[in-house]
Amino acid sequence: MSNPKQFTKLSPLANLIFFSRWLQLPLYLGLILAQCVYVFHFWVELIDLIGAAMGNQSALQHILDAVSAGGNRPTKLNETTIMLVVLGLIDVVMISNLLIMVIIGGYETFVSRLGLDGHPDQPEWLSHVNASVLKVKLAMAIIGISSIHLLKTFINAANYTDTVLLAQTGIHLAFLLSALAIAHCDQIVTRTQLAANEHQ
Repeated sequence: MSNPKQFTKLSPLANLIFFSRWLQLPLYLGLILAQCVYVFHFWVELIDLIGAAMGNQSALQHILDAVSAGGNRPTKLNETTIMLVVLGLIDVVMISNLLIMVIIGGYETFVSRLGLDGHPDQPEWLSHVNASVLKVKLAMAIIGISSIHLLKTFINAANYTDTVLLAQTGIHLAFLLSALAIAHCDQIVTRTQLAANEHQ
């Protein structure tokens, strides 16, 4: 019968350095609070949208203020206005997804194991998460969020200057190129590790 893996006792300094990873715990708890703020904001916007659709003037004014840009304010709840509000809600959801990936993936990678193996609700991506995979997934999430912002701008393009449209498009392309570079670097590292394992 094989013996369980034995761990070498750490020196006091090494133990202190290793224990310092728990300093990140308040940061992840803070992100959980930020998640709560996003949930509250989502419901406020959704309730206002429903209220505006049912004729509530106060909710309608709030919705019209939220989607107005460049001084051109809509006067009624039309298809474009509804689409802009819904895209805003989708934006909140995607940022919330990004927060979940950072909270769960970051804690699992940099602080401590969550012990979710075999749990029916364990996220599929968490079973093989590491710092490299987390970076790629975060980059893809940021691209998704940027795409929503760009789509909102294009739908409401009449209220933006050409400079703003070009700037947002350029920023989105920069995010896309950054994600491709991160994915390419991760692929190179993975191939190197596989090659090293084959030679052992």
